[in-house]
Amino acid sequence: MKRVVLAVAAVLMFVVAVVFSKNLPAPPSSGFVPAIKVEAGARNPWTHLRLNNDPADFRFVVVSDRTGGHREKVFSRAVEQINLLQPEFVLSVGDLIEGYSSDAESNGREWREFQGFVARLQMPFFYVAGNHDISNPSMAKLWEEKFGRRYYHFVYQNVLFLVLCSEDPPNSGTMSEEQVKYAAKVLEENAGVRWTVVALHRPIWAHANLEKNGWQAVEKLLAGRKYTVFAGHEHRYQRYVRQGMNHYQLATTGGGSRLRGVRYGEFDHIVQVTMKPSGPVLANIMLDGIFAEDMTVPETLEPVLQLNRQRCHPVRGIVYLDGVPAAETVVTFYRQDAATKKYSFVGDAFVEGDGSFAMSTYVAGDGAPAGEYAIAVQSETYGRRAKFAVPAPYTKADTSPLRATVKAGKNEFNFELNSAP
Repeated sequence: MKRVVLAVAAVLMFVVAVVFSKNLPAPPSSGFVPAIKVEAGARNPWTHLRLNNDPADFRFVVVSDRTGGHREKVFSRAVEQINLLQPEFVLSVGDLIEGYSSDAESNGREWREFQGFVARLQMPFFYVAGNHDISNPSMAKLWEEKFGRRYYHFVYQNVLFLVLCSEDPPNSGTMSEEQVKYAAKVLEENAGVRWTVVALHRPIWAHANLEKNGWQAVEKLLAGRKYTVFAGHEHRYQRYVRQGMNHYQLATTGGGSRLRGVRYGEFDHIVQVTMKPSGPVLANIMLDGIFAEDMTVPETLEPVLQLNRQRCHPVRGIVYLDGVPAAETVVTFYRQDAATKKYSFVGDAFVEGDGSFAMSTYVAGDGAPAGEYAIAVQSETYGRRAKFAVPAPYTKADTSPLRATVKAGKNEFNFELNSAP
């Protein structure tokens, strides 16, 4: 028993020596930096003194799409909110200006406005090119005049950041063979890093043409290493897992969004990433929850984009499959182009537990513009899967027999799906 007491005393003396060591000069070559000063006893009102301050840890923030119908005073305020969080740097996933113009003066004005916003950051900002940023050759030239490279890399704290361009050539959703070769060289030269973070604009890993868009080649190059991928473009949050690694499609940081909330993955946020020895720890932080100590919202001059939107009319209804509410499926309205016969997405809605839905086109619950629609119902979307499978013909606009005509005023539709052929 005496030995046990002596052993405990020895451990206690060691702890006390550590916690009081701030007052003791450390040898210049020791590298020892005391972290905490506290009086320790046999019993203490804390769990332990292993502080969460590993020198290898660091934090950065990822911001998502600002444009595609940007809303006033969102991104510019996010800059001030990021300053409150004090990350070491900020990484984007593109779509920073509205673009889609060959007017050099207009594009230059938008870039000056955006650069004025990020100039207020108290830490570095790393650009990623989106389709709105380099939507045509003239915009690609302006990018190169301003920022030089469209794909690049850097290493920080033994973590490789590989910034790729999904618009190579402009507005293509692909990566050139030259870019893939660049990625191969970078990954080979940085084989010993502890983690790799890949940032690009479009989540091209979810596209059908992986062989042609360059992602399949990059994915093969990434095989065998630990990595995380960030993208945006869809304005909807979703996590994918490929090769056992997390791929994140972020929502918006001021870009066009119906803002229907977490269930739809539609919200304004930033992602705070803490790099730990075991890998990244992500915190999705909603912008409407970040306040300074005085609880005020910073006033900024970011203007709203005036959009030419069609008038919408309320659209509600019920979806049944074999007489049972098709809960947790998603009903989607598509329009067909008279000339090309191609279908384009207009709006969608989750089907509730009782089978009901409320359509959204521009904002939550606004309905849909008047016109003829093809209706599709999917059982797997937004990264979720319904409890039952929807028969294949109903899942695509060009094969679904469901049709609806939206008219001025209130509209209600009942869609009956049958599993029998």
